[in-house]
Amino acid sequence: MDLNDGERLALDQVPSEPFQASCRRCPRLSAFLDKVRLEMPEYHCAPVPAWGAQRARVLIVGLAPGLHGANRTGRPFTGDASGRLLFSVLAATGFARQTDTSIRLRGCRITNAVRCLPPQNRPISAELSCCRTYLAHDLQTLWSRNTGMNRCVVALGAVAYGSVSKLLDIRRPFQHGASIDVDNRLRVVASFHPSRLNVNTGRLTRAMLLKIFDEVRDHIDDGPEVDGASVRR
Repeated sequence: MDLNDGERLALDQVPSEPFQASCRRCPRLSAFLDKVRLEMPEYHCAPVPAWGAQRARVLIVGLAPGLHGANRTGRPFTGDASGRLLFSVLAATGFARQTDTSIRLRGCRITNAVRCLPPQNRPISAELSCCRTYLAHDLQTLWSRNTGMNRCVVALGAVAYGSVSKLLDIRRPFQHGASIDVDNRLRVVASFHPSRLNVNTGRLTRAMLLKIFDEVRDHIDDGPEVDGASVRR
């Protein structure tokens, strides 16, 4: 794969494919979605695509759809407590516009390491590996559509960070607040996941997450602007 900037990433050695809405490659996940669909026919109950403009320079990677969140709405992080915290921070740092009834992303795109609701919110290794081809495509899109621009991947939680690390050949263990420059234009930032458990136990606070996205904003804004793609608060 030609990375356009003349730079090479480990990503170009990884199989990649566009997201398939009808994907049923993981038997356990497919069977679980079929079961949940019978119980909740009004829910999305299908693989959840990435959300946000493909030319966005920030890619946020979560774990997997939540039962009453993205699995219900069909959009990552919408409809549950994790999303409410995330979107309030994105709005505060200029990455989203939020009203009482709607959310609009600005310069960022959101996806998950696994696109289907897993039992007990715990995907297994084979499912992460199977879905990684879709994540590879998201990362390649982030790279190829933003030539010469600063880009950032925000991995929410150790599982998401692990999937991103495998694709970008990052050897550092997960640590909240870690910032890794994969090259001179692409940075990976790690954060605890904004789950209800992490927030209720104080492991992650709004101030901590706000600091993460302030740093992301600084990285994105500290570089050349193309067509007004850099939007400061």
